[in-house]
Amino acid sequence: MDWLDPLRGIVTATLEIVALPVLIYFLLINSSYLLMIVLAAVDFVAHQRRAPFAGREELVRSRTMPGISVVTAMHNEEVGIRTAVESFLSLNHPQHEVVVVDDGSSDGGFEVLRAAFDLVPVGREMPGDLPVRRRPTSIHVPRDGRTRLTVVRKANSGRSDSINVGVNLAREELVVFVDSDSLLDPDALLSVCRPFVDDPVRTVAAGGVIRAANGCRVRDGRVIDVRMPGRPLADIQVVEYLRAFHLGRAGWSRLNALILISGAFGVFRRDVLVEIGGLDPTSIGEDFELVMRLHRHLRRRRTPYRVTFLTEPICWTEVPSTVSVLRRQRSRWHRGLWETLWAYRGMLFNPRYGRLGLVAVPYYWAFELFAPLLELGGLVLMLLGFTLGVVSVQYFLLFMLVAYAYAILVTLAAVTVEELSYHKYPRWRDLGTTLVAAVLENAGYRQATAWWRLEGWAAALTGRQQVWGTMTRSGFGQVKA
Repeated sequence: MDWLDPLRGIVTATLEIVALPVLIYFLLINSSYLLMIVLAAVDFVAHQRRAPFAGREELVRSRTMPGISVVTAMHNEEVGIRTAVESFLSLNHPQHEVVVVDDGSSDGGFEVLRAAFDLVPVGREMPGDLPVRRRPTSIHVPRDGRTRLTVVRKANSGRSDSINVGVNLAREELVVFVDSDSLLDPDALLSVCRPFVDDPVRTVAAGGVIRAANGCRVRDGRVIDVRMPGRPLADIQVVEYLRAFHLGRAGWSRLNALILISGAFGVFRRDVLVEIGGLDPTSIGEDFELVMRLHRHLRRRRTPYRVTFLTEPICWTEVPSTVSVLRRQRSRWHRGLWETLWAYRGMLFNPRYGRLGLVAVPYYWAFELFAPLLELGGLVLMLLGFTLGVVSVQYFLLFMLVAYAYAILVTLAAVTVEELSYHKYPRWRDLGTTLVAAVLENAGYRQATAWWRLEGWAAALTGRQQVWGTMTRSGFGQVKA
């Protein structure tokens, strides 16, 4: 008797139960991505038709545009904070301010800002609209009295608490959350304001596109030359962001079932933020948790509202350039996903929440939370079965086609829609790099990130403390005038 026979028997019995369900799962998840891309493409067509009539110059001069407070929290962001703040201040908008909250930085980030903007302390009191853990130790503004910049210093208490401090000090009716390591396109605020102008009563929140700034060239706080990073790890993330963050959320917005707005770039009505209590400092997935709480609150009140996503306003950010930082990021993201879904499990299959409870929340449970477990489990089982000779060559190839070739096709479709719609990467070399990255994503990267996501989930289930770690920044590729 072959010593592998017992193992072969276990694998055979397991495959008889799960082989078809796993194959169907991969077919469904890739088809759902393709459906979102189709829905996003419909939005892109509508955008192209509206673009000539956008009237942006009129919006810039308009006095009816809602004012915006750009709120960002920084912690040890000395390398890029000046560039980021310059970017925020130079945005096209008739009435916007910038509020920077220094969350107990130990580097020279505040001194960089003080020197760049000639900051002086002021005796301004902070309103108590939102509860905070750490109150400001000092508040600073530019000496010229004209630059609408406020820099707040406080003891370290985390990003969410710092954002809540910034919201308390915000003086405009809309609040934009932006990461301090990010840059915004010049017209980003005008674009993201559009839903609040078109439907000011119902629109309560909107999200924008996040793109990788790695490899791009920057001048005076603006991206002037868009390029692919040129490093495989970052190149793959460009493709990943395009499919998941850009086209995926555009599709959910089209279905009026958007439940996630990235904390790197989201805009909210300040009065609604105050009404629901702001960001939760105890939540790891604070951006996801905030939008879920917003939906639940307004649904329970039976208040007509709208949460939307726009594909035109763009936020540029550095994506992780090392495996260790990427691992921590994906582990943290998945842990936040699990904790938020579990906290709002009462919305799952609950008709009270409409298509959110019946479609969006179940989708996130099935195709976001359980995806890494089923993907790695299915792959390992198929490889083991093929090696042991209990899976035929034909079935193994079918599995690889459905799980990975189909995924590559979906990503290429997303790249095609993006290229036809916005053409952000003008060089043929960059387009070729994007296509190569779409293939390489499925050859190791996807499996690694699935494992890291499982690590985050396991850490949450076992009650291990979340360690945030440090995101090493290289700064933006500055170009001198």
